Amino acid sequence: MTLMHQVFPFAAIVGQDDMKLALLIAATDQTIGGVMVFGDRGTGKSTAVRSLASLLPPMTAVKGCAFNCDPAAKPDACPASCQARAKGKKPAGETVPVPVVDLPLGATEDRVVGALDLERALTRGEKAFEPGLLARAHRGFLYIDEVNLLEDHLVDLLLDVAVSGENIVEREGLSIRHPARFVLVGSGNPEEGELRPQLLDRFGLSVEVKTPQDIAQRIEVLRRRDAFERDPAAFTKTWAKKNAEVGAQISKARDGVGKVSVADDMLALISRLCMTIGADGLRGELTMMRAARAAAALSGERKVSPAHIRRVAALSLRHRLRRNPLDQSGSGARIERAVTEVLGP
Repeated sequence: MTLMHQVFPFAAIVGQDDMKLALLIAATDQTIGGVMVFGDRGTGKSTAVRSLASLLPPMTAVKGCAFNCDPAAKPDACPASCQARAKGKKPAGETVPVPVVDLPLGATEDRVVGALDLERALTRGEKAFEPGLLARAHRGFLYIDEVNLLEDHLVDLLLDVAVSGENIVEREGLSIRHPARFVLVGSGNPEEGELRPQLLDRFGLSVEVKTPQDIAQRIEVLRRRDAFERDPAAFTKTWAKKNAEVGAQISKARDGVGKVSVADDMLALISRLCMTIGADGLRGELTMMRAARAAAALSGERKVSPAHIRRVAALSLRHRLRRNPLDQSGSGARIERAVTEVLGP
């Protein structure tokens, strides 16, 4: 197998613990709202996201459905492939990998939302819908590298779909509505432009990754990457067991996250923390509660503790801080001060 078909094992990524935790939390609880990863070039952002796909437990979808429909969903949820359900027939299901779809910066709107199938229109005279990237990403992950460089009209489109959970296409005589619920994962370099606040607010978690400054860690990155590029199959096999352990951790956390309790005193800590940093609205509190619950589930625990809140505070709130011209410290330092004030040193 060539390097093109191999992805670097998630378990073999050196350091970047915040980024890996944020992705595992998003994989555990997809209602959190996705992950935004900002940082230097060459710090493993794209590698981590693409390697996540190999960890995710497979899902059940209607056989042959272009929209990844859930066999247990309502019969009118799918616009085309699963209409047999409306006639009282149970569609056949099949086990498929969870989709992780790349949205290229140069993608046209037709490729993203879907459009008229020109081949069928020209050869058969039929009006048929050709699903786009949003349809492929349903029930999975949509990844946008350099998301801060995405064209404004595509940003507006993604905002609409992220809010409604469905994609509506009205063009060329077509009227299509299909579900499009996915975890949005973006990465970018802040030096190349800021992300629009409306889109940034839609990400549940935000991570800042930096080039490692520890010489031993940098050497280990070089060793592992070199070993992977020399023989990707052998390197992947070497890390297969640890990668499988991380996958099992996600599966177990998904099964257990609904059983994790969040006591009132923990909710009070979360609210006090958000009030201390001046976060607008309640989205930060909801995200932190869900992230802390997922972090507890990943640790195999049944109750959220202050340690879990402390662990996810920066991930949940970094991108929700108000600008303070009198405070020139970074967002991480401001959150750390607030955490110390509310939770103690």
